[in-house]
Amino acid sequence: MKKLIKRISVLLGLLGFLILPYFVFAASPLNALKTVGNEAGYAAANETTVSSIVGSVIAAVLGLLGVIFVCLIIYAGITWMTSGGDEAKVEKAQKILRSAIIGLILTVSVYAIYQVVNLLMYQTLV
Repeated sequence: MKKLIKRISVLLGLLGFLILPYFVFAASPLNALKTVGNEAGYAAANETTVSSIVGSVIAAVLGLLGVIFVCLIIYAGITWMTSGGDEAKVEKAQKILRSAIIGLILTVSVYAIYQVVNLLMYQTLV
């Protein structure tokens, strides 16, 4: 019984440690820049441009693809674990896992390229 209580307390302590950063309410530098701009008389533009809409759509699609590939990896793992030694199921799971990992790597690479291009565009506009 003491061992169980000790394990639960350790898990709760780790969980509290992992959740702790969410309670830090530090201001981002962009908020500070907006405040300085507003105080200097430069109001922030409230325009929605085509590039911002396209960027939002690209980010949403890449996020959705990432979720889909992670779900495929979980599905392949469950298929492999429940195959019961059936070679056909194991090969099917390995094929799904390989494809999902390649897709996830491609998606993360495209997202990284998108972020770099977005950063370079932002720096040239500012």
